[in-house]
Amino acid sequence: MRSRFHHLYRRALIALHPVDVAALRALYFAKHNYPALIVWGMACFFVLGGLVALWAASLRIPDLSTIEERKTEQSLKIYDQTGSTLLYDWHDEKQRTAVPLSQISPNIQRATIAIEDVEFYTHKGVRPLAILRAILTNLIQGDLLGQGGSTITQQVVKGSILTFDKSIARKLKEWILAFKLETILTKDQILELYLNQVPYGGTIYGVEEASQTFFGKHASDVGIAEAAYLAAILPAPTYYSPYGTHTEDLEARKNLVLSKMLEHGYVSKQEYDLAKVAQVEFLPPRDSSIQAPHFVFYVQQYLEDKYGSDVLEQGGWRVTTTLDAELQLKAEEIVYKGALGNTEKFNASNAALVAIDPATGGILAMVGSRNYFDTEIPGAYNVVVSHPGRQPGSAFKPFAYAEAFVKGYMPDTTLFDLRTQFSTTCSAFNFTSEGGCYSPVNYDNNFRGPISMRNALAQSINIPSVKVLYLAGLADTLRLAKAMGIKTLEGPDRYGLTLVLGGGEVTLLDITSAYGVFATDGIRHDPIAVLKIEDAAGNIIEDNTKVQGVRILTADVAQKINDVLSDTVAREPLGVNASLSFPGHDVAVKTGTTNDYRDAWTIGYTPNFVLGMWAGNNDNTPMQKKVSGLIVGPMWHDVMQYALQSRIAGGAFSRAQFPPSDKPILNGAWKVAGNDGSLHEILYWVDKNNPLGAPPTGTDPQLRLWDPPVAAWAATNGLTNLPRPRN
Repeated sequence: MRSRFHHLYRRALIALHPVDVAALRALYFAKHNYPALIVWGMACFFVLGGLVALWAASLRIPDLSTIEERKTEQSLKIYDQTGSTLLYDWHDEKQRTAVPLSQISPNIQRATIAIEDVEFYTHKGVRPLAILRAILTNLIQGDLLGQGGSTITQQVVKGSILTFDKSIARKLKEWILAFKLETILTKDQILELYLNQVPYGGTIYGVEEASQTFFGKHASDVGIAEAAYLAAILPAPTYYSPYGTHTEDLEARKNLVLSKMLEHGYVSKQEYDLAKVAQVEFLPPRDSSIQAPHFVFYVQQYLEDKYGSDVLEQGGWRVTTTLDAELQLKAEEIVYKGALGNTEKFNASNAALVAIDPATGGILAMVGSRNYFDTEIPGAYNVVVSHPGRQPGSAFKPFAYAEAFVKGYMPDTTLFDLRTQFSTTCSAFNFTSEGGCYSPVNYDNNFRGPISMRNALAQSINIPSVKVLYLAGLADTLRLAKAMGIKTLEGPDRYGLTLVLGGGEVTLLDITSAYGVFATDGIRHDPIAVLKIEDAAGNIIEDNTKVQGVRILTADVAQKINDVLSDTVAREPLGVNASLSFPGHDVAVKTGTTNDYRDAWTIGYTPNFVLGMWAGNNDNTPMQKKVSGLIVGPMWHDVMQYALQSRIAGGAFSRAQFPPSDKPILNGAWKVAGNDGSLHEILYWVDKNNPLGAPPTGTDPQLRLWDPPVAAWAATNGLTNLPRPRN
């Protein structure tokens, strides 16, 4: 039997692939030597276990009375793009006030334990099942050293004893030292250490400092709702900051903390109900030596999201950002003065700004409000990145025109600016927007008759722009806007033709970045705030100095938009040219004001600089009924002028010759009659879905709405005997 097995084994070796042969030999070896393998395996296990035990025994808990003196953390520092101007040193002004546990409200203790470590008083420093779950989760996510499963004891070890080092050895040390810490300190002593060292964002450490900063009271006096907020902030102090842009998420997490407190018997149902609806007032943020605070905390959020909060506490990293420190100071000055002036003149109490290098996506300046430390608006709210965003008004129009140019329409293509009904369920001359009808008006209530796409976009005329969106296609325009960088828009079912007048919501950062695609002749660069990150030893952690862009638009389409938006002659009838023109410089610009006058925008660019500004009120109350060129234009002009004089902005747009279309109607020929001898809108001449192809074979549903006002206008103006087209 044995010889037969060897015979079959040799035949198998001949037939198998070399890799299979090796595997089969290994199996054969294991089959006949498994007793020896078991012995060797057990020996290795005991040797390795002994070494780990010796190593664990060598780890010592230092003298906890001198934790702050022992800890050798290195401060994370954030610099401007030159690497010489320090914007923020994470621990330079660390604020911490240690208090005994007896002076920390039981509400804080219970809220923290309920959400952070509900088994705190029963485990021995680590929770093996929680660790196992975290390991499995991290393996699934492809990050063995990811976060999760930490007890309060482990967080004390991590925050007070170990320096930042994301490695398996550090994890093992953390578990071993946590177990040892439980043998030499009581649970109350460990909880006291934790609550006195835990970070609450920026320079705020410990519950006493957090209670004083947020609520103006001692930690001993904090109520249930306030305690729930403190506990809710802990996992991501920047993201959940009460001064940040995720206050809705903070509110949701506060409610989660309260539900955990109720679940584990820390509050009664009545206390839970009262705390859930309690109105908690946060004090305004304290002033500090931080420069460009909105930008710095935007960078902090990026670092936390990508690398975890540990790196902020103990990383010792040097972060070189994209910020131009001098431009930032000038922008802050202009925004502050302009917003204060607008408060009196236009009831617009706030303003925000972002400037971007379109060739790299680098954020050169970010002013999230008129003053970060303002106590009235509140200033810490960063309008530049606030979600879900705000309606952009006519600042959205260039995306629809760009898609129309993609389809084959030209800047000279002529449409009729006449009062028009766009709802196919309503009659052509029912000029109302009630009862399911839609008939918009222009900002000045004037109707100009035939107007080129160039002049309609440059002068921000609504009615032809709605027609442009229909010609370009709602779904295709949305697709293009998203590809150019606007992330907050939903699907086409969410919007109608009002989208072109700013019916969707955008962030100032997204729409300014999207305009950068025009500036670069069609190349998209995602906005970035970090150029380079180095660790304490000078090793490169992240390098964004050579990030490649992606082509979104063809150069000729982008150049058509640039040519139109920088055409001061076409823009002249707006009447605010002084704020939007820069003699001797090539600057493209577009304004936008929402119908309800809650938001005013000005976004403009040169080939190497994009500047977006917003004005309005944080509480979304309306401003005075003035166009954005009056409210935002002067501030925007002053910042752009500074950038041009400082050579931050400049250059000339490429203006290739745009060859005419083979169809005269697309080149602007409109004084021609159809087969019925009447003047017609463009849908009579072109197929909406294929404007460069054959003439339409049927009647577009919008044509019966667009054509009657055109015929009436032609009759009024004596244009009834027109030549027929040649082709």
